[in-house]
Amino acid sequence: MTIAETGTPDALQAALGMVRRLEMDPSGRARIQYEAARHMCHSGGVVQGGFVAGWLDTTMAQAAMMLTGAHIVPMTLEMKVSFFEPARPGPVIAEGWVERAGRATCFAESRLLDPGGVILAKASATLRLIPRDKVEAASRAAVIAV
Repeated sequence: MTIAETGTPDALQAALGMVRRLEMDPSGRARIQYEAARHMCHSGGVVQGGFVAGWLDTTMAQAAMMLTGAHIVPMTLEMKVSFFEPARPGPVIAEGWVERAGRATCFAESRLLDPGGVILAKASATLRLIPRDKVEAASRAAVIAV
């Protein structure tokens, strides 16, 4: 089950420091609180950009799943991240939304905010919308091939 289905973080979300879902809107919006931990930082106490990108990517995917349903897996085809301010240890909020959706792809955007509402980073992505059963079948086939 996914976080969208259970409301609790799975192992991936826990590794990313997910604290809780603040908003999950069927219109294609998501707000998630993460805890930026010290082990996520490089020199100077700045959160490594991969975590920031992961938070933004996850929130866009969750927004897409809210719009399309849990039977669809949004797979990121491309993503652009712009970093405005350093993320530091402590709580951060990722907001994501679907800008436009079609049958097979959607365009999503997200932003990361500090507790004071300062925008730390923004992202945009193109997501491929794939039926969950096809993704799971391909994963099983890949495991068998190994």
